[in-house]
Amino acid sequence: MPTAARLIAALALSVTAYLASVQVIPLLPEGTDVGYFFQVNMGIGLAVGWVYMGKRAGGGLVQAINNGLTGAALLLLWALFVQGCWEMFRLAMRHRYGGPFDALGAIFTIAIDYFFLVAVPTVLLPLFVGGCISGILTNAAYKRWP
Repeated sequence: MPTAARLIAALALSVTAYLASVQVIPLLPEGTDVGYFFQVNMGIGLAVGWVYMGKRAGGGLVQAINNGLTGAALLLLWALFVQGCWEMFRLAMRHRYGGPFDALGAIFTIAIDYFFLVAVPTVLLPLFVGGCISGILTNAAYKRWP
């Protein structure tokens, strides 16, 4: 059921995804085509905010911050998985894998490589702060418009 808390959580986590994506671009190799990188990550932020954070709104400040940090962590995990899938698909179309199971296993290898690429303070700090703010805004929306 649509609620104000779900809407605010989705929008806030989408903005967090955008800000984190802006910080990731300089870390990518020179000449990397980012394509729909921002839009995909913002869509993941919308989905995680709506599905996860919005329905867990309520409680006190600590629960709100925990909700936001968990939402930011889920955003990171889903973004790594989706971007890993996209890169695997791109490589699979160039016949880089011996079979389907090699390609499926490569998703996780690529996602782990991406994690080590983005595991720097310039990316994780906006996720941390944005997650906290998203949780607090979601909680405030839940209290104001139940």
